[in-house]
Amino acid sequence: MMIWPGKPYPLGATWDSAGVNFALFSENATAVELCLFDKDGKQTDVIQLKDRTNHVWHCYVPRARPGLLYGYRVHGPYEPLAGHRFNPAKLLLDPYAKAIHGDLKWNDALFGYTIGDEHNDLSHDDRDSAGFLPKCVVADDSFDWGGDRLLRTPWERTLIYELHVKGFTQRHPQVPENLRGTYAGLAHPAVIEYLQMLGITAVELLPVHQFVHDRHLLDRGLRNYWGYNSIGYFAPHSLYAASGTAGEQVTEFKQMVKALHAAGIEVILDVVYNHTGEGSELGPMLSFRGIDNQAYYRLSPEAPRYYMDFTGCGNTLNLTHPNVLQLLMDSLRFWVEQMHVDGFRFDLAATLARKLYEVDKLSAFFGILHQDPVLSQVKLIAEPWDVGPGGYQVGQFPVQWAEWNGIYRDTVRGFWKDDGGVASNLAYRLTGSSDLYEDGGRRPHASINFLTAHDGFTLMDLVSYTEKHNEANGDENRDGHDDNLSWNCGVEGPADDPGVLALRARQQRNFLATLLLSQGVPMLQAGDEISRTQQGNNNTYCQDNELSWLDWNLDEPKKQLLEFTRFVIRLFHEQPVLRRRKFFQGRKIRGSEVVDLAWFRTDREMSDEDWNDPLLACLGVRLAGDAIDEVDRRGNPIKGDTLMLLLNAHHEPHDFTLPAHREGVEWELLLDTRNPLGRPDTPARYKGGDAYPMESRSLVLLAQRTKQSLKETDGI
Repeated sequence: MMIWPGKPYPLGATWDSAGVNFALFSENATAVELCLFDKDGKQTDVIQLKDRTNHVWHCYVPRARPGLLYGYRVHGPYEPLAGHRFNPAKLLLDPYAKAIHGDLKWNDALFGYTIGDEHNDLSHDDRDSAGFLPKCVVADDSFDWGGDRLLRTPWERTLIYELHVKGFTQRHPQVPENLRGTYAGLAHPAVIEYLQMLGITAVELLPVHQFVHDRHLLDRGLRNYWGYNSIGYFAPHSLYAASGTAGEQVTEFKQMVKALHAAGIEVILDVVYNHTGEGSELGPMLSFRGIDNQAYYRLSPEAPRYYMDFTGCGNTLNLTHPNVLQLLMDSLRFWVEQMHVDGFRFDLAATLARKLYEVDKLSAFFGILHQDPVLSQVKLIAEPWDVGPGGYQVGQFPVQWAEWNGIYRDTVRGFWKDDGGVASNLAYRLTGSSDLYEDGGRRPHASINFLTAHDGFTLMDLVSYTEKHNEANGDENRDGHDDNLSWNCGVEGPADDPGVLALRARQQRNFLATLLLSQGVPMLQAGDEISRTQQGNNNTYCQDNELSWLDWNLDEPKKQLLEFTRFVIRLFHEQPVLRRRKFFQGRKIRGSEVVDLAWFRTDREMSDEDWNDPLLACLGVRLAGDAIDEVDRRGNPIKGDTLMLLLNAHHEPHDFTLPAHREGVEWELLLDTRNPLGRPDTPARYKGGDAYPMESRSLVLLAQRTKQSLKETDGI
């Protein structure tokens, strides 16, 4: 076989219609072998990569085509005490592979050391791992996108829906069985119709980068369901493909994105660049560890045999190394430019900001990303914490970033639990968390508001359980976040008690309405709108079964909650004052007769002293629709209804005196969570000064109506 020198860039396997260029970075390797395989996994050729440019080993194979299977063997020192773990007996995945074919078959040969040896990872294992490792695939990048492009939905109009590719459709009755749990299943017309009907504008997909299932989980009959164990940052996970895994998964993913875009729905990926699926020094040798352990991973400066672990997963990617940082940036650009993804949510994003031990928001990663003409223009969302020192960084990320606002989650849960003493904190959360974001030059959309997510209780379980029940995970119920329980809002009582069921249902409506009516970007967990339960399990990372998959068999209460959610989402889209681009100022704007924001107790406007009342559990806020102080794309002032939001977390009902600041103004009831569908059965209006009877543990939304608007509403 004739082999040409090839080029060091782009990295990975690149087909140009005449052949394939292969390029692999390894700074400390002494030799690199490219191994080619047939469709049955039999090795057919071994090519020595003789050319090396700037630590990139490369060659060009004429007449090679998409579908070719390959892997690498990398030679170098095996000196774990110095941080080197080269072992050419181990076949390795290309970090830039765009598709991966086959399953990982766990075997002791996948480890660079001999398991059971008295020296553990200091020993050297010579068994060939090729028969147990999946193979990289040369992919065809061509695809007819037609007129598809990134949607660029404005942040203030964005409503995120977090879902799992498999779990969302695995039990969907309208999706053909062969498509359930796949990219094609998520693109099915019945699924897209549901997403449109619900009113969301973006899906946030749990990890779809190629990942591995932990050996210890498989040994217990479990799987890594969530997928936070990446091993291929360019490859869509092959087991989510219905069409095949020899490159077909790439096309199927693109078809899914194209279909969602055609429906006006953005695609955001949950990405895991903080660690890989190779684990600690006792983990397997699948890719990065064998290619250049010292370059790819953060090693302990005092003992480079061991890994710095800011993630709790055994290792941390070394983003202080320029070539590893390049890997991350190349991966992000690939998903935007080649796969048309609209944005990213970065798992444990504080890890990406670390230089040595400290979190530094001006680290190289952020500086390079903000200057990138492609990536600086997509949605960037941080999970703003990790498990290392000083890792809780809510409110500390730079401009251009939005954050999962864990403080919002905890405050709103505490309020509806009626913990007391949280009213002043709640005021910030309802109005965009200006205390966290305004001083840094950020806007309300920096706050990704959420109450539940994949990691924790579902909404139904949040209002039903006071303790977690993770026994099915096999860790004697010790796993999961115990601290979340302090904000758990379980309504105790017999499961068949009508009063208990009614209160749980109303609490679900309270949470959903609070989330969707708060300033900032709401994120809804898939299934919360239909009372999905995990039977009290708040850590279903390993439950790839009906405990995690959505149940689409909806009884009447679930249908009612779905209709309620649709109704509140419609209010979110219709009312500009709920989607402000700027923070409220609490004062008159441009000569408006009223301040843009005002707070009330049940009988009067709030004073400064009232905020210190630890028993305050019923309050209201008026949002002035004629004082938004913003313009649309054509430069016209944005105006909308003035709204009054009332919240009563107390266990007793309260009469709430509605404010009267103008003559001829009435308040029209839009929403009351005492009603299973939210909206009133008949039109209801109240004059300023009237008392609105609030049910215990309920939320109410009213709109201000003038005489003219009332005439228009009544058709007069």
